[in-house]
Amino acid sequence: MTGAAANVPGQRAERTRLDKWLWAARFFKTRGLAKAAIDGGRVHVNDVRVKAAKAVAVGDTLRITQGEVARTVVVAGLAERRGSASVAATLYAETAASLARREAERVERRLRNAGFSAPKQRPDKQQRRKLQALRNAGE
Repeated sequence: MTGAAANVPGQRAERTRLDKWLWAARFFKTRGLAKAAIDGGRVHVNDVRVKAAKAVAVGDTLRITQGEVARTVVVAGLAERRGSASVAATLYAETAASLARREAERVERRLRNAGFSAPKQRPDKQQRRKLQALRNAGE
């Protein structure tokens, strides 16, 4: 029985399920959300699309996409249980290229939204017609 050794109390597991690790490292609030992201192809291990039961080990590289944010992390530790945020931060190390890319994307989003101000109220019927005419003018 090879799987029984991982369940022996007092021994640290050398591998853990990907969905459990993502949940324990606080990338997702629940294991269900982690599984949905994995099944949706938003999590890759060593540049390969995998299933939620894939066993990850220390040193594996994960590419995680959440919304517009994509990050690349290296597994630095394993955990079967969810702990505090400070403990979760020790389970991975984000690559320098990923940090630089996320910072550049953050600056780009900030500049893109710099001139935008939300209207104080919804447009009335006449304003909606004018907006629709502007949208259709290019067609």
